[in-house]
Amino acid sequence: MPPTHPRYPLEYRRRIIELARAGRKIEELAREFEPSANAIRKWVKQAALDEGLRSDGLTTSEREELNRRRRENRVLREEREILAKAAAWFAQETGATPARRSHS
Repeated sequence: MPPTHPRYPLEYRRRIIELARAGRKIEELAREFEPSANAIRKWVKQAALDEGLRSDGLTTSEREELNRRRRENRVLREEREILAKAAAWFAQETGATPARRSHS
């Protein structure tokens, strides 16, 4: 994966969003300042989502929550896999096999 540019300061992004909303063309802002036109478009869209002006995506807080839950889910899956392997190893070491339950 190519290296990414460090995050721009929040106040810097806010100012560029204000300029775009004031009528400045995004391509013009991209030439004048460092961020790409695509990055500026994303900032403007995300700001509109966060302010409730749009509803075609996730707000920043929703996105953070989704990422947090995905990380938590990944950790839980890893822990479950470790426990299953440990249970199988202990069963093999002790010669015990789990009793099968019949649902009759």
